[in-house]
Amino acid sequence: MSSNAHVPVLLGPVLQGLKIKPDGCYVDGTFGRGGHSGEILKQLNANGRLIAIDRDPEAIASAPQTLTNDPRFELIRGEIAQLESIITGRGLLGEVDGLLLDLGVSSPQLDEAERGFSFMRDGPLDMRMDPDTGIPASAWLATVAESELRRVLRQYGEETSATRIARAIVNARRDAPISRTGELARIVEEAAPARAKQQIHPATKTFQAIRIFINRELEQLEDVLQQTLRVLGNGGRLCVISFQSLEDRIVKGFIRDASREPEQYRGMPSIPVEFRPQLKPVGRVIMATAEEIEANRRARSARLRIAEHV
Repeated sequence: MSSNAHVPVLLGPVLQGLKIKPDGCYVDGTFGRGGHSGEILKQLNANGRLIAIDRDPEAIASAPQTLTNDPRFELIRGEIAQLESIITGRGLLGEVDGLLLDLGVSSPQLDEAERGFSFMRDGPLDMRMDPDTGIPASAWLATVAESELRRVLRQYGEETSATRIARAIVNARRDAPISRTGELARIVEEAAPARAKQQIHPATKTFQAIRIFINRELEQLEDVLQQTLRVLGNGGRLCVISFQSLEDRIVKGFIRDASREPEQYRGMPSIPVEFRPQLKPVGRVIMATAEEIEANRRARSARLRIAEHV
């Protein structure tokens, strides 16, 4: 994965989807290592503006100087759910021409064992995208009730063996705290039924579920999607890249609901302004080509959805 750390996923479709105007105002709501931001900035003239947001302090610290020294660019440490507040504070509410959200965990986060995101690399069981807020996954696992753990595994990981895995984790922590990614992966692997071991790694869904829960990823996504309706200007584009079905269903449902009037007004010749559609879907879902997947394994599950504010 390390070779993919700085490769922006679905770059061409994103740049096309944003429909970039040289003097426009754009937001990269999930800066990561700046791959998308750097390419967006190349398409802006001296009057263009790009605001990037990320809650990971390492992403902020590793931003290339070619970006941070550019007067058209501003990098902000914050959460995507703070989007409306950030844009309002800069007097740009309703004037943003395009917003990109590249969801999920980044390749550099997975690569670094100390961050605790990956079951493939043994390290402290943390999983926080912002290590200065919240509690690490190890602390949560030390006290969570078995029923709540089971719910999290089912809801956020779609784990069919949630009952067995939750029970195994609770039993294991009675002997010793679960503080390492390797320990958790081993517990899950031993608890998972044999059929699960023949497909993806048996710890995949458990790690996904705990990470999403710890970072409130789906709540953040739902919040920011609603804010886009107030942040984007007329004709502004929304581009969202998701990597797993939970995120994609939320994005798809949001675009669908925002692009049609409430049922009671459908077919009527005159619809009150507050009930008119606010988005227009642009094309169908876009997936990576075989060539991109070969060059960047992270792209294999990527889904891009685009909508225009109307």
